[in-house]
Amino acid sequence: QVQLVESGGGLVQPGGSLRLSCAASRTLFLIATMGWYRQAPGKQRELVATVTNGGATDYADSVKGRFTISRDNAKNTVYLQMNSLKPEDTAVYYCNMRAVGYDYWGQGTQVTVSS
Repeated sequence: QVQLVESGGGLVQPGGSLRLSCAASRTLFLIATMGWYRQAPGKQRELVATVTNGGATDYADSVKGRFTISRDNAKNTVYLQMNSLKPEDTAVYYCNMRAVGYDYWGQGTQVTVSS
């Protein structure tokens, strides 16, 4: 069983920055596409960003130019650097690990952007 442990959420003012981390418990990480998703109150979960095992990235239009996803294969960890945060970025952020036959989720970390 894979465990994904997220950290780095919190309260930040508009325009501020946060970096989320997600550490995976198994070397399945090395072949998996890692992603960050978010769910705001009353809304469906949505894709934020993904990074393949080869390093290719994809972003939601709403975060392009502000968020950066990266991975450290030596540490089985994926990161989401979030800059220029807006109140509409407020949500629970979930880490996802996906490979053929596998789909794992973290427990989520709250990000609140408010003055």
